[in-house]
Amino acid sequence: MKSTHLYLLVAFVLLLSSCKGTKFGEEIITCGDDKLLIISPKQSQGEEAKVVWEWKVSDAVGQIPEKYQKLMIPLDDCKPIDNNNKILLTSSGGGAVLLDRTTKKCLFYADVPMAHSIEMLPNNKIVVALSTHPKGNSIELFDMNKPEQVLFRDSLYSGHGVVWMPKQHLLYALGYDVLRAYSLQDWNSEKPFLKLEKQWALPSEGGHDLVPISNKELIVTNHAGIFRFSAETSEFTSFEPLEGMDNIKSVNYDPESKRLIYTKAEISWWTHHIYLENPKQTFTIDSIKLYKVRTSR
Repeated sequence: MKSTHLYLLVAFVLLLSSCKGTKFGEEIITCGDDKLLIISPKQSQGEEAKVVWEWKVSDAVGQIPEKYQKLMIPLDDCKPIDNNNKILLTSSGGGAVLLDRTTKKCLFYADVPMAHSIEMLPNNKIVVALSTHPKGNSIELFDMNKPEQVLFRDSLYSGHGVVWMPKQHLLYALGYDVLRAYSLQDWNSEKPFLKLEKQWALPSEGGHDLVPISNKELIVTNHAGIFRFSAETSEFTSFEPLEGMDNIKSVNYDPESKRLIYTKAEISWWTHHIYLENPKQTFTIDSIKLYKVRTSR
């Protein structure tokens, strides 16, 4: 009887593990033009990037209305969630998407003009930062199951980044000249909303990218450089990237591998290169012009 109970327990644990999806190792997720790519640093040789997964906007035929597919180019931001089993994606042309990596199916799509960043919040809520909108620059809150309905909107001039910090239960949103912290209120009701808790002026204007590097720290990039922001002290301190590296477009940090990963502005804020630190390495991807780079979580 005991062996039967043990067998059932092991089977139950394995079932739970399978429901959570596959646990992927260190990966780099990046996008631009009409492509979303996943790259394996360990399998890459020299500057030749090893692409292990690819999705094109054309793969959404039959899932996203044709008139909106054209607006999905160029892709702007990509963000892995659920152990990289799902990917959040935005397009500055117009659109916010949640992709299933295994099936390449669109689990969520919203027609959102000039979407620059996207994040998943508790209870299947999705927030999108917009740099332009007919109703004004803003951040918008959706339910994954109601993509046609904006649940909440708050004005944010030139929204360029949104990051959910689960340990703090706060959403950080980056605008042109300000960093904000919101709490998600009434998240389990039909009318959830984001409550502004704190706000900080950026050291200089031109907010561009926002990424977490710990449970209490964020990296902010703007036209002037890179800054480390501490939620504990509310202070911005200068962050030094790779030696001799300037014009950083996006920066990311993988806490498991301790890698810093960058894209660098080359021509009009476009790039074909990904730069890795610890150890130093450069990937060249000639097939697309890259916007931002993300790492596995």
